[in-house]
Amino acid sequence: MTKVTPISQRKSDHIRINLNENVQSGIQTGFDRFRFDHQALPELNLDEVDLSVSLFGKTLLSPLLISSMTGGTPEAALINQNLAIAAQEHRIALGLGSQRVALDHPEMAQTFRVRKWAPDILLFANLGAIQLNYGYQVEHCQKAVDMIEADALILHLNPLQEALQPDGDTNFVGLLEKIEQICKFLSVPVIVKEVGWGIGGETAKKLAQVGVNAIDVAGAGGTSWSQVEMHRARTPGQARLAAAFIDWGIPTAECISQIHTSLPHMKIFASGGIRSGIDIAKSIALGASIGGIANIFLKAASLSTDHVIQEISSIQQEIKVVMFASGNKNIADLQQSKLIEKT
Repeated sequence: MTKVTPISQRKSDHIRINLNENVQSGIQTGFDRFRFDHQALPELNLDEVDLSVSLFGKTLLSPLLISSMTGGTPEAALINQNLAIAAQEHRIALGLGSQRVALDHPEMAQTFRVRKWAPDILLFANLGAIQLNYGYQVEHCQKAVDMIEADALILHLNPLQEALQPDGDTNFVGLLEKIEQICKFLSVPVIVKEVGWGIGGETAKKLAQVGVNAIDVAGAGGTSWSQVEMHRARTPGQARLAAAFIDWGIPTAECISQIHTSLPHMKIFASGGIRSGIDIAKSIALGASIGGIANIFLKAASLSTDHVIQEISSIQQEIKVVMFASGNKNIADLQQSKLIEKT
């Protein structure tokens, strides 16, 4: 029987809460402020619209990322398996949940090992950047990458979540310098992401200066981890503190715009409240390279691989029809497409 560790229990709690509770942010993503200029005569063949993109040396058949979610529990192992099989079927990118539990408890590593089901996909390892201030070094990051044969490493930033957790890791002093060391010495590209409160333009510039290869904005407008922590709180005081931050964060669309303006050549992953292919298309027009979705896929993967495959197909078709109806034959064209801001 797999030993239940405190980290594993927390991950089980996160899965349960995300599936069963309302943990929606009080902030809107900002995508509703924009629309495409409809083309009544697009001069395109829908069947020839090309969604493929190249990222970190691999070709994705659409600009879609299954965002980092889970691992470290038996139910997480099955979820990751279902996600990986579906990602392989559609040749899209997949990020796994934080692998800290597997580094601290090696018997948990098998819940993250999905390469046997997805040999060809773009696969991202994941660790909390804050752990670099609590003993983790380059070798820990490399071990996480090697554990799953990853193509890149995500270092996630979650200061507010740590502040709201009992006994959270809250010493973020000097973390940027340590991220720089990982960028210098790790064997694969480094992506930095938030967990749902966003990365703004100024922070993005600092990350770019130390060598970060891509930024996943994970903006406000989707799952609010303050609300997740509210449901996990041990005392009424902790619950009240977490609940107070329902309206915290930078909207996803604003994050993308800020970073693209400050760093036009930075690879931007759009995530945080993205619920459709239309949202992803808008993200790309604002400056993103790909769009990431988590909650929709978590719910689908808790049911079956087929449910995930169906969700991916629907989202891809939405992106394709958006491109067709806005006169964009490929992703490069979509990136140059001008959105109209609603008044």
